[in-house]
Formats: sequence, structure tokens, C-alpha cells
Amino acid sequence: MTGFGKEVCEFKEKTISVEIKTLNSKQLDLYIRMPLNYREKDIEIRSLISKKLERGKVDLTLSIENADFTADYTFNKTLAKKYFEEFKTFSKEINETEINLLPSILKMPEVLKKKEDEINEVEWTQIKSVLDKAIEEVDKFRSDEGKSLAKDFSERIELISKLLVKIEPFEKQRIENIRNRIHLSLKEITNEDTIDKDRFEQELIFYLEKLDITEEKVRLKNHCDYFFQTMKESSSGKKLGFITQEIGREINTIGSKANDSDIQKLVVQMKDELEKIKEQLLNIL
Repeated sequence: MTGFGKEVCEFKEKTISVEIKTLNSKQLDLYIRMPLNYREKDIEIRSLISKKLERGKVDLTLSIENADFTADYTFNKTLAKKYFEEFKTFSKEINETEINLLPSILKMPEVLKKKEDEINEVEWTQIKSVLDKAIEEVDKFRSDEGKSLAKDFSERIELISKLLVKIEPFEKQRIENIRNRIHLSLKEITNEDTIDKDRFEQELIFYLEKLDITEEKVRLKNHCDYFFQTMKESSSGKKLGFITQEIGREINTIGSKANDSDIQKLVVQMKDELEKIKEQLLNIL
């Protein structure tokens, strides 16, 4: 399930910012970006995230900005001299002798580097507080999305139930249509006087029993009711997935037995609603 949370606070001369983005995933896939001097807290952060977010593709960014513009920097003279000699040699090779090399050298990696402060427990406590608040925002985001999905599921399952009821008026006429169609086909290939009417009725009943969809309708209704019941449970995403498979099986069977264009149109509509539910189920825990 998708989620987003961001929290910022001022601590002494620093701005602490935590941003968390989540996408749906069957397992916890956590990627953390943070300043190098905070890497020692990586395991603790992962433990905190795994306990509260459980699963999902989680992208966490922890940034610490120092508001003190007088921060100390280190200047690596040895490395700067090495860059200078290499740039100077290259300049001669391309016949460019009037180049000011200093600005370019200062931009090279590791030449001019800000001194990183060591993390202390007071600061770490503040960072954890910011992290907790960001996680709470993610949970709220997920909860709101879950409520929206639950509303969508309810509407679609309710629509499938209503479409199921709409099948009933066509059933009696469907049986009569099948009976007439078989009778007309039989008359085309043989004399009606030679037809054993008792045998015909027996075979017709046997055939119509195979096309009966009463059991499928009952099971489909029960599955829809069970779907509503399961939605009230926590962490029910996988279970709802199994129920949709059963719903789909009954809808397909009704469609294959229908032998009626009006019923099959209703079946197509039910399938369409069910597919939309399956797509959304991929976004919940």
C-alpha cells in the first residue's frame, strides 16, 4: 500500500528532516539515505521501521542541515597538489596555459570537505522522535487509503450481488428457450410422430440439470457475504484474494452454463467489477 510521511524539526543549530515513501510489496524492502556519520544507526532505524511498517517498499531519507555557516572544513593539500600537477600537465598538452586551476581543484572530490559532527544521544533521541512522527504520517496515509479501498470494494461486491439478482428473471425464460430450440432442431432431422415424448422429456430434464445454475448462484452469494465479513478483519489482503478467486470461479461457471445472451451480459459486468477488485487488492497488506 502506498504511503507518505514527512516531518521536520529544528534542533540547536540543525534542521532534522525525515521523509518516508512506501509502495506495495509482499516483503519489507527498505532503502535508507542518510549522512555518513549517522550510518552507525542504520540497524536501529531498520529495526524501528520493520516493527511499525511491517512490509512494503520503503524509501527513507534522513537529512541533517547545519545552520551554522561557520562550520569547519578540512583542506587536503596533498590531494590538491596532485590534482594541480595533473591539470597543469594536461593544460600544456592542449596548449592552454592561461587557465585558473584553483576553482576547479577545490571542486574535486575530497579536496575541500566539511567536518562531520559525531552523533550524540540527545540528538539521536530527537531524530527518533522525528522518525516516529513521519512513520505515524505514513500509517495515517495508509489508513486513509485503506478506507477508500474498503468503500470501493464494498460498492463493487454489492454491485456483483445486484447483478446476480438480475439473473433470476431470465432463468425461467432461458429454460423454455432451450426446450424450444432443442425441439425445433429435433423436428428438422426427424418426423415428430416418431419422437418418443416420454424419452424426450427424460433426456431434456437430464440436459437441463447440467445447465442449472442454482448451486453456483448460492455459492456466489455466500462468497460475496464472506468477502464483506473478511474485510472487517486485520491484515486480510491475502484472504480476500482467495475469496475473489472463488467468486471468479462461480461467475465463470454461471457464464459457461448460461446459454443465454442476457445472462452472459450480466456475467461480463460481474467479471469487470471483479477484475477491478483484484487490481486494487494488490495495493493492500
